[in-house]
Amino acid sequence: MDPLVHFEIPVDDLERARGFYSSVFGWNLMDFPMPDGSKYIGVHTTPIDEKTRMPLKPGAINGGIMKRTKTAKAPIFAMNVPSIDERIKQIEKAGGKVVMPKIDMMGMGYYAYVTDPDGNVLGLWEDIKKA
Repeated sequence: MDPLVHFEIPVDDLERARGFYSSVFGWNLMDFPMPDGSKYIGVHTTPIDEKTRMPLKPGAINGGIMKRTKTAKAPIFAMNVPSIDERIKQIEKAGGKVVMPKIDMMGMGYYAYVTDPDGNVLGLWEDIKKA
């Protein structure tokens, strides 16, 4: 079973979203400049272990807020999978498609966007294997 580990909320106005989510839900938000020059707002909905960056509460997840794009139009939920490459083969065989190929997320892991057969965008996260 692949656990849900991350969410992303695409928005039109990052600062408006920052104000909304921090004031309404009390989420802690921090800016992450991305390699392509875009801004990604990291979201902590729950306290984390400072060493592992993982939520302290079992079952809790954190996420991000980013500018809405052609691919990311609605909230996206990401699952942790052992191998994005292998899971993409299964997804395509089951009628899904790749909409953003696997990319390296600044040495933290790999990430990809796929769709299910109904066109819903899903995220796939793969931890980087530590030697």
